[in-house]
Amino acid sequence: MNNATDYYGIEPGVPSVEVFRRLRTDAGLSDRSPRAAALALPNTWFGVLLRHRGEPIGMGRIIGDGGTAFQIVDICVHPDHQGRGLGRRIMAALTEELERRAPSSAYVSLVADGPAKFLYEKFGFVETSSYGSVGMSRVMP
Repeated sequence: MNNATDYYGIEPGVPSVEVFRRLRTDAGLSDRSPRAAALALPNTWFGVLLRHRGEPIGMGRIIGDGGTAFQIVDICVHPDHQGRGLGRRIMAALTEELERRAPSSAYVSLVADGPAKFLYEKFGFVETSSYGSVGMSRVMP
């Protein structure tokens, strides 16, 4: 997964609360409170950190029950490093782990914001509306 000549590396793991919040906001995603992040990160089923010269510049996580339902979340790459196929590296690492460990009947979902859907389609994801269902959400106040 790592190419020694491009100074980028991807490794299994989850960031600290501070790095998690910084990566999200740097990439234009909404912030999460320190309390929420501290509760969430230890419950990651599998996660990856993308580093540039050792500095975290991207991440992705899989959450779920470990058997029937999984969700890919927090895919982000710092804007200074976007457009280099790094989101694809993150997705490749996450889907490889799902293919290795998740049961064959597991349901894997994600929410695609804007043009990210084109990346996710390359990994076999389709819009749920094609199945007669629609994604829904609620953000707690």
